[in-house]
Amino acid sequence: MAFIAAGNILLEYVIGGAAVARSWTSYFATLLNHHPNDFRIHAASLNPDYSRLDPIAVAVIAIVCLAAVSSTKATSRFNYVASIVHLAIIVFIIIAGLTQANPKNLSDFTPFGVRGVFSASAVLFFAYVGFDAVSTMAEETKNPAKDIPLGLVGAMAITTGCYCLLALTLCLMQPYSQIDPDAPFSVAFQAIGMDWAKYIVAFGALKGMTTVLLVSAVGQARYLTHIARTHMVPPWLAEVHATTGTPVNATVVMLVATAVIAFFTSLGILSNLLSISTLFIFMMVAVALLVRRYYVSGQTNDSDRNKLIAALVLILASSMATAAYWAAGGMGWAGYLVSVLVWLLATAFLWWGVPQARAPQTWGVPLVPWLPSASIAINTFLLGSIDGPSFVRFGIWTALLLVYYFFGLHASYDTAKAASNDGV
Repeated sequence: MAFIAAGNILLEYVIGGAAVARSWTSYFATLLNHHPNDFRIHAASLNPDYSRLDPIAVAVIAIVCLAAVSSTKATSRFNYVASIVHLAIIVFIIIAGLTQANPKNLSDFTPFGVRGVFSASAVLFFAYVGFDAVSTMAEETKNPAKDIPLGLVGAMAITTGCYCLLALTLCLMQPYSQIDPDAPFSVAFQAIGMDWAKYIVAFGALKGMTTVLLVSAVGQARYLTHIARTHMVPPWLAEVHATTGTPVNATVVMLVATAVIAFFTSLGILSNLLSISTLFIFMMVAVALLVRRYYVSGQTNDSDRNKLIAALVLILASSMATAAYWAAGGMGWAGYLVSVLVWLLATAFLWWGVPQARAPQTWGVPLVPWLPSASIAINTFLLGSIDGPSFVRFGIWTALLLVYYFFGLHASYDTAKAASNDGV
């Protein structure tokens, strides 16, 4: 399970980086008064979802790769300055956009109904990729036990607020049906007659996406480094350059994979697959939290262990049943009532019937087991709003991970460990 989670975290970062790189091309084209496809090569012989080849996205990723392997401290300083500039541009977009607000644009507030809201919510998880990368910087943080939780909570609160204000501003500037999918804010300012503002917006978007790519490159390389240290992938990926102090091998490998995907794949394909991977990881983290709080090997008795397993199975099963019923188009309240009731009783049983085996020393998730159990239910439910082909792609990737794990890595890892224990 840990290896599947690790593989999907890496997939999440590769796909996220590829999507941002292709969006970089879109805003760059807008800045030069062109359509994004003007800068892409059309390979008519390929599938339409993979036929718009994006060399600019590849070039941007290559430049980011060079920056990421140069110096962690220099990268952090650049991100610090860039974040200040980015916040200033966000404030400008909100203020300038609201001066041209038309409240009538919100009259049809839910044009696609409840299902449209949840479908959008599933894809919205695209926005939360990268926060977990803060945890990979523990070795390079002065006081990780305090600074990392504060950084995570603070960054997520600020970013969520900014996203809500930006979304409201955009919808007030233009009717939802006229919003451009490639460069929405630049086109919106152009549509309301503020042509000069679109250049500021495009510049801010390019700078922001460059920062996102750089942070992603740093985070994903450190994920791969930690995995390589366990010998679950080749150990040479864990090597750190003596001069720069950065994991050069891991950075290059991850960004090459990102560049290949960014070159071929459309943004729609990337966003849906990324959403599945992200929601799956968030769900697994919540499960892992419950296991960590309620189970300690060698200390938890068999009865409490079996109770924990039963509760987790019921929580997962009821959550998947709710998602499947929603995906199948179920509208009757009875089906949801049964699955939610099972979830509620399973969580209550875990709360009352199983003692916690471990308590956090410094920072800890509150309201255990209710909060992580709710996270499992919500993330699983949102998975029910994503299209079927994306699940097929996700299944293929997971199957490849399992093939590598059982027939390649696992046997060699066990052999190496046995040899090490024998003193060889």
